[in-house]
Amino acid sequence: MRITGGAFYLLVFGLVVGAALSIYTGAKPHTTKAGIIIAAISIATMYFLYRAKIKVGKKLNSAPVISDAHCTKTCFYLSFILLGSALIYEVFQVPYIDALGSIGIAWYAFKEGREAFKKVRTNAMSCSDDCC
Repeated sequence: MRITGGAFYLLVFGLVVGAALSIYTGAKPHTTKAGIIIAAISIATMYFLYRAKIKVGKKLNSAPVISDAHCTKTCFYLSFILLGSALIYEVFQVPYIDALGSIGIAWYAFKEGREAFKKVRTNAMSCSDDCC
């Protein structure tokens, strides 16, 4: 869990630095069509994967499978952030919306990292329905 939490915090650092550099240098994406396609596929996939994991986790009475399902749900939400920022940029050419999308994803990654370190501190290695 420490490695997972550390990896999430490293991701947060990279996303925030990348967003700041993007804003500072005025960098703009050439297109966000690939992001739109990837996010749409991810949303469709993650929703069904989340539902299937919850079903299996409940049948097996498995906290780790249910915990993994909730992490999949987080990926589902992250895909919406990507899709929203990519669509807004592609349609309206709003400057720095991609940087704001990165900050939104960083917020979720920070939340997950904090949760991982909290589990280490409290020895709570199982997951409740609202942990992720």
